[in-house]
Amino acid sequence: MPTTIDADKSELFQLLKTQAFSKGKFILSSGKESSYYLDARLVTLSAPGAYLTARIMLDMIKADRPDAIGGPTLGADPMVGAIASLSHQDKHPINTFIIRKQPKAHGKQQQVEGPLLKEGGSVVIIDDVATTGKAFVESIEVLQRMNIKIKKAICVIDRGEGAHEALAKYNVPMQSIFTIAEFL
Repeated sequence: MPTTIDADKSELFQLLKTQAFSKGKFILSSGKESSYYLDARLVTLSAPGAYLTARIMLDMIKADRPDAIGGPTLGADPMVGAIASLSHQDKHPINTFIIRKQPKAHGKQQQVEGPLLKEGGSVVIIDDVATTGKAFVESIEVLQRMNIKIKKAICVIDRGEGAHEALAKYNVPMQSIFTIAEFL
């Protein structure tokens, strides 16, 4: 008998497959050309997609007990709000954060937005799609400069084009909800 999380994954997969997956000619953020594209934000910004992604990711981190969960803007943005809300509703609140591409030029000139992360604290970083792992690596470097421990990285879809290897150089394991092979 399938678990609730298995049912959530099945529903999320169907949303991604029908609403976010396209075939054609695309240039990825890595600069690579691809014959398919998964625009996960079409799903993670929808009410059911945000809810399902948050439920699944909260399940994936329950044994890790991080101080916070977050990741690079724009991929993590829709997911962190849903995760914070659901974690509070489930009586296990977890703080979230967003990492800007560059520090703000005004105010406190922060690069990491959200409740203050404590030096020596631990986090899980998330993103929607991982290809080469560039956004994750940039996030890891920002957090390491703050003396924050990264327990692991989670993405919705792993395109299988080097992200695992890139993160392994930083001793950060990566998990995904889905791999691109499941969509092809």
